[in-house]
Amino acid sequence: MKRYLPFVIVVAVALLTATGATMLYRTKQRPALTITKEKSTSPGGESVHIRGNPNARVTLEEYGDFQCPPCGLLSEPINQLEKDHQPNLRVIFRNFPLVTHAHAREAAIAAEAAGLQDKFWEMHDLLYREQPIWSKATDARTLFNSYAGMLGLDIERFKKDMDGDKAKGRVEADQKHANLLGIQNTPTIFLNNKAIDPKNLNPESLRAAADAAVKEKPSS
Repeated sequence: MKRYLPFVIVVAVALLTATGATMLYRTKQRPALTITKEKSTSPGGESVHIRGNPNARVTLEEYGDFQCPPCGLLSEPINQLEKDHQPNLRVIFRNFPLVTHAHAREAAIAAEAAGLQDKFWEMHDLLYREQPIWSKATDARTLFNSYAGMLGLDIERFKKDMDGDKAKGRVEADQKHANLLGIQNTPTIFLNNKAIDPKNLNPESLRAAADAAVKEKPSS
């Protein structure tokens, strides 16, 4: 038994370390976030991207990263929620590109550059739909330019806006707002200003939460 004792001790220590790390990860992944009235707008008062009825009684607000696979998986289900609950639910999207994703910030700037030609949501949907392609490309910028052409944008203007301060400023404003709220992960989704538990960030649970929120509010 003595000859196996060092091995047993090493295994026990490893298990304890792994358990502690898992608990720490879960703690970081489950922030109890809420959006208070004073934090409901971006620093500087910038406008936000809204899909659906601007005066809807229920708001689903997402902080997303275009290179984040879970964000991509929820993109179309969220779009469908807005369609199914018209005119009682609106969707707000804010950029929160993670530094661990090589092309995430440039993709966010591409969406904002498209937004300067009133095509933010079209680029938003296209970036998520094409995520498996551009996220693995060495030259994502060329693909973003091609997406702008597919959407009928003025490509030369799009290229200039990609390099300009306005689109970059919109991304930075969203990031500042996310930092103000203590957001660390994507997707982070609020339903009527209350963060949804990360374990419920799947199409089925998200729909159940949205359905319940709409039912709680009188129809507009």
